Amino acid sequence: MKKKLSFILLLILILPLLASCHGKQKSVVFAVPEQFDDQTPVEIVFWAKNDTNRSQVAVYQQAIDGFQKLYPNVTVTMRLYTDYGRIYNDVITNISTNTTPNVCITYPDHIATYLTGANTVLPLDDLMTNPRYGLGGSEVRFDAPTQAEIVPEFLRECKIGEYTYALPYMRSTEALYINEDFVKKLGYDDVPEVLTWDFIWEVSEKAMEQDADGVFKVNGQKVMIPFIYKSTDNMMISMLKQKDAPYSTDEGDILIFNDTTKELLQEIYLHGQSRAFSTFAISSYPGNFLNAGQCVFAIDSTAGATWMGCDAPLLDIPEENIVRFNTVVRPIPQFNTEEPKMISQGPSVCIFSKENEQEVLASWLFVQYLLTNEIQLGYAETEGYLPVTLKAQNSAEYQDYLSRKGEDNKDHYAVKIEASELLMRYIPDTFVTPVFNGSASLRSAAGQLIENTVKGARRKQEMNDAFISKLFDEVKSLYRLDQIGRKTAETESDGQAVKTEQKPIPGESVALLIIIPCVWLLIGAYKAWEKKKAKGKN
Repeated sequence: MKKKLSFILLLILILPLLASCHGKQKSVVFAVPEQFDDQTPVEIVFWAKNDTNRSQVAVYQQAIDGFQKLYPNVTVTMRLYTDYGRIYNDVITNISTNTTPNVCITYPDHIATYLTGANTVLPLDDLMTNPRYGLGGSEVRFDAPTQAEIVPEFLRECKIGEYTYALPYMRSTEALYINEDFVKKLGYDDVPEVLTWDFIWEVSEKAMEQDADGVFKVNGQKVMIPFIYKSTDNMMISMLKQKDAPYSTDEGDILIFNDTTKELLQEIYLHGQSRAFSTFAISSYPGNFLNAGQCVFAIDSTAGATWMGCDAPLLDIPEENIVRFNTVVRPIPQFNTEEPKMISQGPSVCIFSKENEQEVLASWLFVQYLLTNEIQLGYAETEGYLPVTLKAQNSAEYQDYLSRKGEDNKDHYAVKIEASELLMRYIPDTFVTPVFNGSASLRSAAGQLIENTVKGARRKQEMNDAFISKLFDEVKSLYRLDQIGRKTAETESDGQAVKTEQKPIPGESVALLIIIPCVWLLIGAYKAWEKKKAKGKN
C-alpha cells in the first residue's frame, strides 16, 4: 500500500513538469566559451543567396578568405542558392535531420518558422554583449562594429519576441523608377519629390491613349504598360500600412480581409481592366519594359537599381530595343505625402544551434566579419543595397563612393547610388510587418489578392461583392490562413473595427490533454511492473 501511495505522490509531483512541456518554447541557451580554440580544426557551412551577380559571389569569397586568414583552423564552406525560397525550403527539410547549416542568409519571417523546431536558431543577445567575443569584443581579431554602430532600425527588425535571432546583413527598400521624358510628354512639368497614388493612376491612364492604328501616342509603339509593380506582396502591404489599415498582429491574428483591402482592390481592378497596370507575375520584369520605352513607372527594390535605366550595367534586353530616356528615382507612391511609409527589406544572417560550442563561436565570429566595413562596402557597391552599419555608412570610403555618382555606368552608376541615397534618407519612415509562424504565408497571400484581381479584370469578371468574397475565400484556402495564429477575421463597418475571433484551446486544457495520456501510460507501466514482480515471486 505504501508503494502505491508513493507512486501516486510521484505522479502528482511530475504533473507540473509535464504541463510545463506545453506552451511557448524556451530559447536555446548558449554559454560563450572562455576561450576560442584556434588549434582544433572547425568547419562551418554558410548558405548564401545569389542570382547571377558574380560581383556578389566575389564579395562572399573575399569574406571567407579574409576570415580564414585570421582564423586558420576554421574552414568555411559556402553553398549558393538562386533565391531565398529555396534556402527556406532546404532549412525546413534539414531541421528534421539536424543537418542545418551553421550560418544562413535569411529573413525574420523564415526564422519564425524555423523556431517551431527544437534547438534551431540561436538567440544572439548574449553573444552580442559578450565583452571578449561580442560585437567589438576585446578578443575579436578584426575591426568589428559595436552594437551601437549597427543602424538601430535594422537591428530591431531582427528581433522576434524577446530575443534577437539574426544580424542585418544588407538593407533595401522599394523605389519608383520613372521615365521622366514620358511624364513631361504627357503634359506634366515636373516629377514630384513624392508621388501620390492618384498621380500614378492619372498619368498611367493618360499613357494608354492610342491613335487609329493602335499605336500608343506617348511612345510610338504598339506595346505600353504604364505602371508595373515587381512585388505585389509589398504593394498590398505598403498600401495598407499607408492607410493605417489592419494587416496582422504580432500574435499572428490575420486581419487583412477587411473593407480597406476591398477598396484598394476595387481601385486596382479598374487599372488592371484598362491594362494601365500590371505585375511582374503577369507581364514579366518591369525593368525590361522601362528600358524598352514601354513603361512609365516601374517599382522594384532599390537593390534592383542596376537593372533600371537605359545605361544600367545589368541591362537584360537586346541593345537595339533600348530607348534613351532620363531615369528619375523616387519613393513609392503615397496616400499621405507628409507621412511617407515604405517597407524595409533585405537579408539578415542567423546562426543555427550546434552541439560543438567552438563551432558555434566560429560561426558567430564569421557573422561579425560579414559586418566589417570591407565586406559591407564591397557588397553594397555591387547593387543598390545599403550597408547596415553606421560605421560603414559614415566611412570615408563610402562617402567617396557616393560623391562619385554618375562618374561611370558601372561601379558609380547614378541610378544605383540614388537608390541607396533614397533609403538612407527615408530610414525613419521604413517599416516591417509582424513576424510569426505563418507570416511568410500571409505575405504571399497579400500579393495573391492583387494578382487575382488583375487577372479577373483582364478576364472581364465583374467586380462586385461576390467577386471579393470569393477572392478572399480562395486566398485564405490557398495559403491555409485559417490555420495560422488565432484565426482572426476583421472587417470594418461604418469606420468601426469589428473583430471575430476563434480563440485557441486554452493552454491548461491542452496541457491536460497531454498529461492524461502520460498518466495512463505510467499507470500501465506500473501495473506491468507489479505483474512481472508477482510472477517472479511465483
